[in-house]
Amino acid sequence: MRVLVIIPAYNEEECLAGTVDSFVKECPQFDYLVVNDGSKDSTGDIIAKNGYAGVNLPINTGLTSAFRTGMKYAHRNGYDAAIQFDADGQHIPTFIAPMVEAMEREHADVVIASRLVNGGKLGGMRGVGSTMISGLIKLTSGVRITDPTSGMRLYSARMIRNFAKDFDYAPEPDTIALAARQKYAIVEVPVTMQDRQGGESYLKLSAIVKYMARTILSIVLFQWFR
Repeated sequence: MRVLVIIPAYNEEECLAGTVDSFVKECPQFDYLVVNDGSKDSTGDIIAKNGYAGVNLPINTGLTSAFRTGMKYAHRNGYDAAIQFDADGQHIPTFIAPMVEAMEREHADVVIASRLVNGGKLGGMRGVGSTMISGLIKLTSGVRITDPTSGMRLYSARMIRNFAKDFDYAPEPDTIALAARQKYAIVEVPVTMQDRQGGESYLKLSAIVKYMARTILSIVLFQWFR
């Protein structure tokens, strides 16, 4: 399979080089694309200086638009699968190959890197929100997803087309809920993840609460109009 690893990056000057260099070392068989989402720091300079495969968006457009940029590239260049991979060092490159193998073996449309499928736990509000979202996906689709908030997800060519062409698809848990309801095949692969390797996450407590509330509302109400 031809696989594209999409690395959205916004103000990731502390982590980007380590993330990309680690990926290239561990996964030379896969292509990658860094999408610099209008960073205000030296993220763009790092891409240029190191000769990374990347594209620079002129302004900050948000994760959804940045990821769709990568999906449009994947669609236009005929990739068989594409994976969302964080620039902050939390995702571990060695888990990509097992995810690709699971997609081929299970004929899956979505493969989720799950921290919870083997009994792991998320603490605090993230854990509470993840449990609620998992329950709502089960209620609305009949599909059990243990780690719906995992940001490391592999998508098939059919899903690449959806992201590239359709307005309804975003790299968020409500899209996983929508895909489950639409009977796309979803599997999970057990992984471990690291702490952010530098910089500062935008997901403060207030942001986490808003994010979870918005996601839950989308699953309960808005996705039925899609």
